[in-house]
Amino acid sequence: MVKRVVLAYSGGLDTSVLVRYLKEKGFEVITYTANVGQREDLSKIPEKAKLSGAVESVVEDLREEFAREYCLPTLRALALYEGKYPLSASLSRPLIAKRLVYWAERFKAKYVAHGSTGKGNDQVRFELSVWALNPDLEVLAPVREWEFKSREEEVEYAKKFKIPVKVTKEKPYSIDENLWGVSIECGPLEDLTKEPPRDTYLITVPPEEAGEGEEVELEFEEGTPVALNGKRYKLLHELVEELNRVGGRNAIGRIDLLEDRLVGIKSREIYESPGAIILYKALEELYHMVLDRFSLDYFLRNVPLEYAKLVYEGLWFSPIREALDKLTGELCKRATGKVKLKLYKGNLKVLSRSSPYSLYEEELATYGEGDSFEHLAGKYFTKVFGLPLKVLGKRRVEG
Repeated sequence: MVKRVVLAYSGGLDTSVLVRYLKEKGFEVITYTANVGQREDLSKIPEKAKLSGAVESVVEDLREEFAREYCLPTLRALALYEGKYPLSASLSRPLIAKRLVYWAERFKAKYVAHGSTGKGNDQVRFELSVWALNPDLEVLAPVREWEFKSREEEVEYAKKFKIPVKVTKEKPYSIDENLWGVSIECGPLEDLTKEPPRDTYLITVPPEEAGEGEEVELEFEEGTPVALNGKRYKLLHELVEELNRVGGRNAIGRIDLLEDRLVGIKSREIYESPGAIILYKALEELYHMVLDRFSLDYFLRNVPLEYAKLVYEGLWFSPIREALDKLTGELCKRATGKVKLKLYKGNLKVLSRSSPYSLYEEELATYGEGDSFEHLAGKYFTKVFGLPLKVLGKRRVEG
């Protein structure tokens, strides 16, 4: 019986080598490539995959599904892993895994495969997602056990079989790119005493080379970005793509993070997420305007951290993620309005915000004419609010 496997295929070093490697192990390889917003010509992917030994190659445009069903819920949760990372690579894995399962079932394959290493996070994200959707599929991860000891050896292997890859010994970065950002690791970045080389960054200019800045206005409807600088977008991914361009030329969204991986090690990761970082800042400002104190406090103390953690740890297809989406979906019903920001050499500054559901009332907040706050009530408020400390103070005096 033919051993058929559907391989998550990016066309990069690891997966290019994997096609040949799996073929030599007796597998009939079908490659699967998802367009999730990476800036490359995917039209050549099928030819490259078949030259490497694949019998079939599938390429799908998932940009809008990725934007609306994965990026948007994470944005609404304001989820940043370890307070910095917008989870770009983490978010694409469950979507790719879902489609791997679909095509494995269609091609009657009993195996799916990915190119994650034994110390990578993606092995968990791919495998947990696949098992959650089809526990009968077997997931292969050859990189965890093959004989190559370094990326340099993989490059030599690729040259031997005439597999074209972008990675060279001179620039041995591992790069993952999608609509929500770029992730870069390996090579010179592993030396924590040195700043990232100039060629590390792909979509953002250095802050010192950015121009004199730009103002952008984002409009949201129930927590969904719908317009940029007055232009409405029917497709969310197109708005994010434009925001990536605007943010990139203003050096927005560069992140140098020494993060904690799932397997327990610390790893230096460089991220570029200009569009995501701008959207996070704008939506957070809107939340501060439209959410009451109690809801906002609970949300900020709990949801961003927990949501980021479950996405990072591969728990997308879990009941807790679905439950959190219902919570954020309810909270963002009033997140409608406009936020204007100034982008300047890597910095973001809020210039204005407005919403028909704003809880800000100037006559209550003002210290000038028109002040409607009942100041005498403050006397009794502090008496009640401070009562526990007053009682504690008495005991201290007595004791």
